[in-house]
Amino acid sequence: MPYYSSGDVDMRSITSQKSQVTQQSSYGSSGGASGSRSASGSRSGTTPPRQVYISPTIGKREEANVLRARGLVAFILLLAVVGVATATHLFVKQQERSDFENQFAGYATEILTISGSTASQFFDAMDSFASSIGVQAASEHALLNTSWPFYRVPNWSVQAQKLAKLTGVQHPYVGIAPIVQEDEREQWNIFAQEQNPLWYQESIEHEGYKKFTTQELVNATVPFTYFIDGNGIQPVTRPGEVVPYFQSYPVGLPPGSRAMPTNIDALLSSQKTEEVYRITNVTRSPAIGFTRIARTEATIPGSQIVQPIFDGANTQAEERKMVAIILMQIPWLDYFKNLLAEGEDGIFVVLESACPKLLEGGENPVSQSPTESERNIITYRVDGPDAVLLGETDLHDPQYDELVVSEVFVDLGIDQSQLPDGSCVPVLTLQVYPSAELEAKFQTDNRITYTGVVIAIFAFTSLVFLLYDSSVGKRQRIVMDRIAKQDKIVSDVFPTAIRDRLYENQGNMVTGDADLLEDDGPLGLNETFTSGSNPSGSPPLADLFPSVTLVFADLVGFTAWSSAREPHHVFILLETLYGAFDKLAYRHGVFKVETVGDCYVAAAGLPEPKDDHAVVACRFARDCLNKMKDVTLKLEVSLGPDTSDLDLRTGIHSGQVTAGVLRGQRSRFQLFGDTMNTAARMEHCGERGRIQVSQATADLLAEAGLSKWIIPRSIKMFVKGKGEMQTYWVRKRNKPIKPKGADLKSEMETLEEGTETDESSERAEEEDNDVLGIEGMNKTERLIEWN
Repeated sequence: MPYYSSGDVDMRSITSQKSQVTQQSSYGSSGGASGSRSASGSRSGTTPPRQVYISPTIGKREEANVLRARGLVAFILLLAVVGVATATHLFVKQQERSDFENQFAGYATEILTISGSTASQFFDAMDSFASSIGVQAASEHALLNTSWPFYRVPNWSVQAQKLAKLTGVQHPYVGIAPIVQEDEREQWNIFAQEQNPLWYQESIEHEGYKKFTTQELVNATVPFTYFIDGNGIQPVTRPGEVVPYFQSYPVGLPPGSRAMPTNIDALLSSQKTEEVYRITNVTRSPAIGFTRIARTEATIPGSQIVQPIFDGANTQAEERKMVAIILMQIPWLDYFKNLLAEGEDGIFVVLESACPKLLEGGENPVSQSPTESERNIITYRVDGPDAVLLGETDLHDPQYDELVVSEVFVDLGIDQSQLPDGSCVPVLTLQVYPSAELEAKFQTDNRITYTGVVIAIFAFTSLVFLLYDSSVGKRQRIVMDRIAKQDKIVSDVFPTAIRDRLYENQGNMVTGDADLLEDDGPLGLNETFTSGSNPSGSPPLADLFPSVTLVFADLVGFTAWSSAREPHHVFILLETLYGAFDKLAYRHGVFKVETVGDCYVAAAGLPEPKDDHAVVACRFARDCLNKMKDVTLKLEVSLGPDTSDLDLRTGIHSGQVTAGVLRGQRSRFQLFGDTMNTAARMEHCGERGRIQVSQATADLLAEAGLSKWIIPRSIKMFVKGKGEMQTYWVRKRNKPIKPKGADLKSEMETLEEGTETDESSERAEEEDNDVLGIEGMNKTERLIEWN
């Protein structure tokens, strides 16, 4: 935007249109290149430093930036503490977790390796044992001209005990059951009765069995092939083959039974055994299934293995005839003992079969998805060399699912397509899981220790930062307090926009005595005048306001009143009165220009343009007139009775003004132009307690539809420098005018109800004096009461 100095204003270029008014009266940066003039030196030969006035706006902004930066640093420091402490904690935790996982992986690998090797040895031993029995039987049959099923294994107890050692089972149950055809049943019953006492005696002697004698065991033996149901011992009468138990290890009555297992049909005694046998019979290979094993105290879960025995005379696999089976019941609990060293506790081993549980009284539901209750699962806990059975379901801790180490434990290589409908391939899988107890052994106090050290380091760093920040902040507060005071002084003198422009051009302002001592000489002044610039090196801070309204309000009677008062009384009056006017100015959006002695000068329409500046100025003037009476009446008690005799004489004129700052010593915001002179004349030729406006202001009020606010003076006034002028009085009213958004209709009605002529207005003024509370008392009485 253009800036005008007193020497380069082209009045012909000024237009009164609103858009140009808004553009010309808006304050922005000067846009001119700021320059500075280098001093040639002071009289002493050295150049004194230029005093630069610090911008409070910039200072406050920078203080806010410092506060934000301080908060940001504190926040970042806090984040760093939390982040590094968390990272340290997580790193140590992750390291402990990694150690735990690695150690568990080692334990799991050890368990799976040993268990898998033992299981492999177990089936190898079973196969060798069955083969040796088949070879022995073939030799005897060739010698005696006999055949299966009529064969008794000599030294049965000795051979079975060796098998148990080879398989690693501590408490096994091993039995041999020949396959007896239907036409061989009677002959078999006779053969069994003859051979039972013989192997009973051998086993008792070898095992050192003392609970029963051979005869007692014979007496407890059923002399025919049988099975047991709800009605007790029943003979087998169904057609087809039977598979009766014959020799067993260890010898003796099973827990809770009064009959020897000899001659009991393995197929009818247990549906689970029948299922395993059916698989073996079809595949001609070993089969395995889950079962429950009777112990003295209770039954425990385990597996039953069926190993086929073939006729040793046949050498080709497809020609081999299965003549008997070896049945072995093993509690897997024994397999998980002595696997780990002492202290390596808290390992869960889950043994699961691919085949679901066999439903009692029904078929194996292999075609269905087994539910949790139908799954064949056994869970063990391994604590060093010991192992305990937890239950027949999956009891591992689910939080360690991702750490599972799984491996096929037993896979007999059976093809599912070889099996009849309703059968399932018996594959056992081992799943090893850690426990919270095992992980707790790897959780140390290191994470707390290291995290505490990190927090302590950052706490110390933060303390140092706070101490430093406190020192800097204290100095900053001192500087900012001074800046704030400076800003308050500058803001009271200059409009906000002018103040900001002053800050932007502060380097070019003459602010110190050293600038005044600089001697430009005739040449320097010549260059200034011819170049059209100014000594500061930047465009003047000046603007043209085409349409504003000025208010001059003079205190009538102040000179005489002040001559009889102490200085502090004079300033109490002026500060109180002008302070009240300042508040009214702020409320109406009026700019206080200055106070010259006892004259209060204000302007409406600058520095922010207003379309209704004349209306605003009149409202402000009337409120000031009413406020004058209120304030002087209240101050009469402390400043003397004649204080309420003071009054205002107000003049208002509208027009264009040039406003700006004359830079130099004690710079201030000033207005120039004929409008200033005319407004001063309106005040000078006015009357006390009255508001006189010029024709220009009256025209603006009329344009606003408020012509009833004014009363033309009965005579034209002679104004110095202007000649005769028609002026107007502004109607008075007792209550204050609403500052903004007032209802103009109601306001006009109020004025219409008031004075209609110049003479009646003067009479209303006398009535106002009565309303202000001084009725019934003359000046002497008030003075006596004040003293």
